[in-house]
Amino acid sequence: MELYKFCLTSACRSVGSALAPRVVDTIAARQLSVAAESPRKAGPEVCAQRKPRVRIFMMDLLSIVPYYDAYLCQALQSEDVSVTLCATTYHLDSSCFDKRGVKNHPGLLDFVGRFKLPKVLRRTLKLLEMSINMMALVIRFVWSPPDAVHVQYLPLLRWDVPVDFWFLRYCRRLGSALICTVHDILPSDTGETHAQTFQKLYNMMDAVICHSDAIKQQLITQFAIAPKRIWVIPHGPFFFDSSGSSVPAVRSKLGVASTDTIVLCQGLIKPYKGIDFLLDAWNEIQKSGTTARLVIAGNGERSDLNAIREKVYSLGLDSSVELCFRFLSVDEMLSYYQAADIVVYPYKAVTTSGALMTGINQRKAIVATALPPFREILRHGKSALLCKYGDTAELASSLLCLIRDPSLRAKLADEAATLSHGSEAWRQIAAQTKNCYASLCSSAFVSRLGTQRRSSRHAGPA
Repeated sequence: MELYKFCLTSACRSVGSALAPRVVDTIAARQLSVAAESPRKAGPEVCAQRKPRVRIFMMDLLSIVPYYDAYLCQALQSEDVSVTLCATTYHLDSSCFDKRGVKNHPGLLDFVGRFKLPKVLRRTLKLLEMSINMMALVIRFVWSPPDAVHVQYLPLLRWDVPVDFWFLRYCRRLGSALICTVHDILPSDTGETHAQTFQKLYNMMDAVICHSDAIKQQLITQFAIAPKRIWVIPHGPFFFDSSGSSVPAVRSKLGVASTDTIVLCQGLIKPYKGIDFLLDAWNEIQKSGTTARLVIAGNGERSDLNAIREKVYSLGLDSSVELCFRFLSVDEMLSYYQAADIVVYPYKAVTTSGALMTGINQRKAIVATALPPFREILRHGKSALLCKYGDTAELASSLLCLIRDPSLRAKLADEAATLSHGSEAWRQIAAQTKNCYASLCSSAFVSRLGTQRRSSRHAGPA
């Protein structure tokens, strides 16, 4: 971790640690001078003229949420929004963007994600690559600042490296609106450690997009964000445009008989996903004599994966639990979903869940914990079975109910499928997102922002 921070800060502070903020201010001042000399480029009248086709810079420099980026940009393009995706190639799926007709523009360099490298080396090189790209963007924006910067993910915030704040402050001084999408209201499994940092982030945004009313309320109460700055825009489905291999092939690979029920828990494996809770419930289920199989598929930190392995063996569940701890290609992942009869989301906490949207889109019976964001999407007994996190008996009972009742599984799956509308859902999401952009790029907003720039040399967080 310290190596990453050293590489990043040394690249971004090559002009001296005390001078880095000054470089931002100097370049921003130059841009404001150019704008003053060329009012046609910066005035409110021109912003109004550009309103039907606002220019958006979408920021996910390390490709933390690549599929969300790809589907959203694809949909925004269909809404005639000029969007530039600033993201490097996703190292686990290099065709993620191309398959959806989206071109990524990271800034200057994009080579690390194209090679298979050891984890530590890859992360270090990606941070160096990101630092160079960010400096290139700083220079590029002098002549062509976007109307708005839409932040998807800033993973460096949890490391107390202020580079992202410097960049956002610079963009604000150039007159760009700032927007962020809340994928994780706070970094997962870190408690309140980074609450102050993220409060600073959310408060410097002109608009904050979240995916549920529950998260909106949390932003209001915990971070004191004004309600009028929060846009609730749903999370869209993933992989409706892809297909997996045959179900018999997957069952054969898993050694599961055609009559056995498969329960799938898929996704990036982290402590907040509640795998321990699920295994405790599965231990109770095995006492009933069921022949169902639990498949836990996904990748994660080695320590988390080892802890799960140890628990499976300590509970004597190795004969009924299949652990597939590796990255699954889209086709492989969808094959697992298609082979599954039930998908389970035993989460302890959640802001939003792409895995849940995938389960819905794949027409599967769902068991999930009754967290507020899940309750806004799913209805207990109609589109899913919901249970309280930590109630082992209730989770075991819900899973057993579906294992023993194929007709109920089919009913819940059919109802859940009505919640997903594929590309149409993304078109609606894009339309709402475009409205958010347009509201921030109105002449009134530009006028207000210009007043702020003239009245304060240090507008926005330092």
